[in-house]
Amino acid sequence: MAIKNSTPYSSRLGRYRPNGFLMTTVLAALCVALPICVVLGFLFVGESEAWSHLVETLLARYAWNSVLLSILVALGVIAIGVPAAWMISFYRFPGRDVLSWLLLLPLAYPAYILAYTYTGVLDYAGPVLTWMRSIDSPQWLMDPILNLKSLPGAALMLSLVLYPYVYLMARAAFLDQSANLMEAAYTLGQSRWAVFRRVVIPMARPAIAAGTLLALMETLADFGTVQFFGVQTFTTGIVRTYYGFGDTTGAAQLSSLLLGFVAILVVMERLSRHRVRYYSDRLRRLNQASQYVTGVRALLLQSLCLLPVLFGFLIPTALLVTWTAFYAELQSLWQLTLNSFALAGGSSLIIVTVALMVAYANRLHPSRWLSYLTVLVGLGYALPGVVIAIGVLIPFASFDHWLSAQLAFLGVPPTLWLSGSVFALVFAYLVRFLAVANGSIFSGLSRIRPSLDQSGRLLGLSQTGVLREIHVPLMRGSVLTAVLVCFVDILKELPATLMLRPFNFDTLAIKTYELAGEERLIDAAAPSLLIVLVGLLPVIWLNRSVSKE
Repeated sequence: MAIKNSTPYSSRLGRYRPNGFLMTTVLAALCVALPICVVLGFLFVGESEAWSHLVETLLARYAWNSVLLSILVALGVIAIGVPAAWMISFYRFPGRDVLSWLLLLPLAYPAYILAYTYTGVLDYAGPVLTWMRSIDSPQWLMDPILNLKSLPGAALMLSLVLYPYVYLMARAAFLDQSANLMEAAYTLGQSRWAVFRRVVIPMARPAIAAGTLLALMETLADFGTVQFFGVQTFTTGIVRTYYGFGDTTGAAQLSSLLLGFVAILVVMERLSRHRVRYYSDRLRRLNQASQYVTGVRALLLQSLCLLPVLFGFLIPTALLVTWTAFYAELQSLWQLTLNSFALAGGSSLIIVTVALMVAYANRLHPSRWLSYLTVLVGLGYALPGVVIAIGVLIPFASFDHWLSAQLAFLGVPPTLWLSGSVFALVFAYLVRFLAVANGSIFSGLSRIRPSLDQSGRLLGLSQTGVLREIHVPLMRGSVLTAVLVCFVDILKELPATLMLRPFNFDTLAIKTYELAGEERLIDAAAPSLLIVLVGLLPVIWLNRSVSKE
């Protein structure tokens, strides 16, 4: 008690004085809150003519397609991810270690690139259907391929690239379970399948639900796949309302409905595990009691694990490499790559710097109100890119109009000061991906002992100096991970980039989308392949992290 009271009152007051770290946290929370407040604020604005038309004709279709697509993707990712995690966790067979990380590779693919690739090879004039017609294949066999550009086709593309979320979390949950629980069930006469159904799956249900929730959030945020396949969902409706109808109010109100769908998903997932606890004694972990199989059973397990990798990564990658090497035009690829890497690299550094300051503010000044602000900062990743784009465009465009009016008397011509600028893009990326950087930075900072902070201050370093000279070098891996993941996410982001980019500023994702829209699918192969190759980097890092278990 004596030590506690020896702290000068002025010093204790200084702990709560505003500084750069606290102000950065407040500003970051305001940045995330801006698009949310703007979008929700239009719920209290009167209906526009376009909105009335949407309600009468298209709104029900947007809602139904979004719900149906989410249901199909949820079923798809669970049907692929859970059995794959079960086979890798419960059985030991030749090739298991290689397949355990191969199953992560489809995560490198944006769903819209997978959709473009399969359409290029499976369309009516493509090699598959041409060959099937040459051998007089029955129509019922060709119909599913002919109907690929449909809602079930979009669900299949999304499931193939999003199942690793469920696979990763289910696998981690399976491997962390106690083998003693299953052996106790065996002694009660339960079969291996009954134990899996009654013991293993219920224990892993929170992890499976969390992975499915991530996949569904990505599904609701998807624009490129549903747009290319002609599926009318909220994301395509928002873009069409804003650009086609020129109706800002209607686009914002559609965005608020999409935001409501995301909120419902999060609430449902939380309520599903309300007051439910799952415990494990962990005396013997599951991977210590997995069954070794050989022969036909091993071959069957290898084949089943290889199928999602084959269709989710190996086949489309082989097609992209072939098209890029022999058929695609590569004239403007250098400028596209430069634009994309400069935008993604610069934005990632800004996002990670802000994340460092937010995390360090929580370390220096732990308090309830600061934790609430940090939670608000983390909400950005739950916002679909198209919602963030609308929430950024509206206030930025209003500011541009106001500033142009103020400068008109000086003879300054009207221009887009904020909207349609790189600043708007970086702002949107900050809102959406700050939560991604926060996770890695907070994890790395939490492993550093507080005594190092005190030692640094005793050596005369300022708070900023302690962060720069001690913490950042010690958590170099976490910082590089945050930069890498943000870089790849920004490189793949389509709707926000499409809506906020400056005029005549193209990126790899935008060029891929434009070429695919023009049915130049082979020419879209080169930028698509670059995005996928860069997307492999965090997947490789993720596999290294998982393999340390």
